[in-house]
Amino acid sequence: MTAIFRKELNNYLNSLIAYIVIILFLVFSGLVMWVFPDTNILDYGFAEMNSFFAFTPFILLFLVPAITMRTLAEEYKTGTIEFLLTKPLEESKVITGKFLGAWCISILAILPTLIFYFSLRNLGSPMGNIDSGSVAGSYFGLILLAGVFTSIGVFSSSLTDNQVIAFIIGTFLCYVLFDGLGQLAGLFSGTPEFFMNYLSLKFHYNSLGRGVIDTRNIIYLASLAFVFLFSSVLIIRFKRK
Repeated sequence: MTAIFRKELNNYLNSLIAYIVIILFLVFSGLVMWVFPDTNILDYGFAEMNSFFAFTPFILLFLVPAITMRTLAEEYKTGTIEFLLTKPLEESKVITGKFLGAWCISILAILPTLIFYFSLRNLGSPMGNIDSGSVAGSYFGLILLAGVFTSIGVFSSSLTDNQVIAFIIGTFLCYVLFDGLGQLAGLFSGTPEFFMNYLSLKFHYNSLGRGVIDTRNIIYLASLAFVFLFSSVLIIRFKRK
């Protein structure tokens, strides 16, 4: 698994994909934070990063599938998946290594945005007038959310040898699970509405953003990522037969 992880990470860092994704993420998140009239913090006048954490998941649900679309689709297309699986490696270790490599790239894209926090901390009046606990919880939730998106992207890539199709499937699933279920919940009331909201990634992501680390939110996000990764393993096993 470690060898697969290192190979994937090196492949990303030795290609333009990682750098393009990181640059695009920083540009779009920076525009949301500092430039766009409806979301920029300078016009808002309060030292908080709510607009950043509200819009960043929508950026990630496009960029993360762009990172992961090649993880297995390219292996299928080139035929190297057969060579990879003939090595003394279990399918689960192959999937986990590829997942960790892609997730690391997503985390590397998120980490530079910490400069936004330190900038706001210094711009606040008085200096440091920012809810650091809420920001820390939101960053933690954002990294976990990127992990779930990555697992969805790997799953989508395991379905096809076409990277474009893998990207479309991954983006669609990320959107449905993050925001789509919440939108559908508005059509109902009572228990069905609460149940659909609870299943959405946005519900648990927002809960972590309040600055309180609830293990139920962590368990749900981790479990969902595990389901998609395990499904990827099953698909590979099926295709080997």
